[in-house]
Amino acid sequence: MITWQVAADGPLRSLDERVELRIVGRGPWTLTGLLADLGSMGVALPVLGAAIAYAVCRGRRAEALYAALAMAAVPALVAPLKTLIDRQGPLTGATGFYPSGHTATAMVAYCGAAMLITPYLRRGWAMPVAVALTLATSIGLVLRGYHWPLDVIGSWCLCGLLLTVSSIRTRRSSSKTPTG
Repeated sequence: MITWQVAADGPLRSLDERVELRIVGRGPWTLTGLLADLGSMGVALPVLGAAIAYAVCRGRRAEALYAALAMAAVPALVAPLKTLIDRQGPLTGATGFYPSGHTATAMVAYCGAAMLITPYLRRGWAMPVAVALTLATSIGLVLRGYHWPLDVIGSWCLCGLLLTVSSIRTRRSSSKTPTG
């Protein structure tokens, strides 16, 4: 529905643009920049890479593979959508802003890493931290004017689906391993 509203210039898109124009530039400039950078490949991918390496060392090769495949699917899904929708950015004449690639990268990398390391933690803090990092990235992108709010929300929906599929595959592969 979000993609349809953005592509068809629907009422939700109009609301999205009015909201963005009211909130862009709010917040400390340096902080919002740092938050937006949490979704860059240079920050998010090493986190996922470390979690994948840890999972492989612990014998969870299938789960590590599913996390890596989910991350590989991000550009494969996001890039064609950006081209198809061809949405202009909030503060630029350039197009290709829907959905947000930085949000997608952050969500899949941080939540994927959390899914991989959670079985080895005594407390379940990894997923709340991953969600917080994804939200922080999203807030930074919107407040900096790099993306409209619906660009970010569209990525949440897309990557939520990716992570759900990855999680289902992970649970299936884990259920076949003997317990100790």
